[in-house]
Amino acid sequence: MSKTPSLESRPLASKAALGVVIVILGAALAVLPIKWAALLLIGSIAGVGALIRPALTLCLLPFAVPFGLLREVTLGPISVGGAELLLAVLVGTWLAQSVSRRRIVVPRAPLMLPLAIFLAALLLSVLAATSLELSGKEIVKWVEVMLIYGLVAQEADDRLGRWIVWAMLAAASAEAALGIYQFLFRVGPEGFVLFGRFMRSYGHFAQPNPFAGYLGLCFPLAYALSLDTLPRLARVLRGQASQLPAALLPLAAAAVTGAAMLTSWSRGAWVGLAASVATVTLLRSRRALLLSGLAGVCLALVLAMGGGRFIPAALVQRTANLIPLASGVDLAHVEVNDANWAILERMAHWQAAAAMFNDHPWLGVGTGNYPVAYPRYAVGRWRDPLGHAHNYYLNVAAEAGLVGFVAYVLLVTACLLEAWRVIRRTRGTGWWNAVALGVLGILVHLSVHNLFDNLYVHSMNVQLGLALGLLVLADRYGRPSVEPPAAGGEQPEQATPCA
Repeated sequence: MSKTPSLESRPLASKAALGVVIVILGAALAVLPIKWAALLLIGSIAGVGALIRPALTLCLLPFAVPFGLLREVTLGPISVGGAELLLAVLVGTWLAQSVSRRRIVVPRAPLMLPLAIFLAALLLSVLAATSLELSGKEIVKWVEVMLIYGLVAQEADDRLGRWIVWAMLAAASAEAALGIYQFLFRVGPEGFVLFGRFMRSYGHFAQPNPFAGYLGLCFPLAYALSLDTLPRLARVLRGQASQLPAALLPLAAAAVTGAAMLTSWSRGAWVGLAASVATVTLLRSRRALLLSGLAGVCLALVLAMGGGRFIPAALVQRTANLIPLASGVDLAHVEVNDANWAILERMAHWQAAAAMFNDHPWLGVGTGNYPVAYPRYAVGRWRDPLGHAHNYYLNVAAEAGLVGFVAYVLLVTACLLEAWRVIRRTRGTGWWNAVALGVLGILVHLSVHNLFDNLYVHSMNVQLGLALGLLVLADRYGRPSVEPPAAGGEQPEQATPCA
């Protein structure tokens, strides 16, 4: 008699094994501290979802950007957060399924080439690096961008793409709500106090500027979808109750994230916000362009007639402090006070980055090595390297030289042109066109805000990879005249056979 289990006994064994796993998991949840129990539960759900369909993990990645910082694991010199763990699960299960099918389909998407060129430029700059550890961390960020972009392009279908968008809006809304709570109830360090009664919002990012930068990578998407939703909102309220959550979520997300960006008191984020809102509004339609122009003329007339006196004095002072950035003050002789300290410190780092580039024009000081090189170029009293130059363009020029700077400018240009191309190809098709427009707004905010900061921190590179992936989905599913390809985008001519 054969000892091989019968077909009838196998489901029973599987159920028994599943029962044992559930019992062990339940016992662990009962015994472990609440924080570890929550992490175990979330990890188990993510693991099961990834095994069923690896692409489902993409819907969890947006939450890992703001909330993954709650618990980080240190592995030697590297700190691993929620985003890195989820990405490892995603890539691991994708590879396992590819090997089981005895074929690996290499993702092909329009921005893979410029991403690869920039990554190659960073790798080349390692030849000049002092700290290989810091260089490795920076390179890993851009490898993650490529992986997420490629996996969204290859694995996500129309429905999953929509869930990724909702996840991005939900995660940003939750983080923004926390920031508004901090602002109103004065929760945070004393250094963030505003007017003696409020607190600068900072969320889970420890600092207001990266918090506002993260929201700036979400707000344009919510804003663009809100503009797409508003014309249909009355009809939805009258009789299509099932569509009400999908109609209200973008509006709510835009309201709460926009408010939280204001309460962050981050000037760089405000400039990026203005640029992204103007871009999305002007490209939405000709009517929006005309209305925006009319609103601009009216605002100019109001200000010319003395309306500026109604603007809160604190807001005027906050923006007026940006003047030294354009005037090129002498840092060696300027009087430093609480009002101009942050601006002058930023200018000192800009000068240090420019000096690094002058001394190392081709390959820079090595990607990620700005903090190591900074003490040799520190200006005046500003001796703290702060991790980066607070201007990513200067930072990449200092760290990767002219080669890296040109490669980055080409990457940014390629991303903006690709977003513009997708917007034109999907014009008049509704939802996915709004998504493409929102992604363009995200790229505009990123490009502008990076003039004053470095937004490739705190796993925000994950947000960029997801946004770029949405462009591929918008191009694929937002054109009604083209039959969309099957989910997964399998292309036999790209298949690499496995041994």
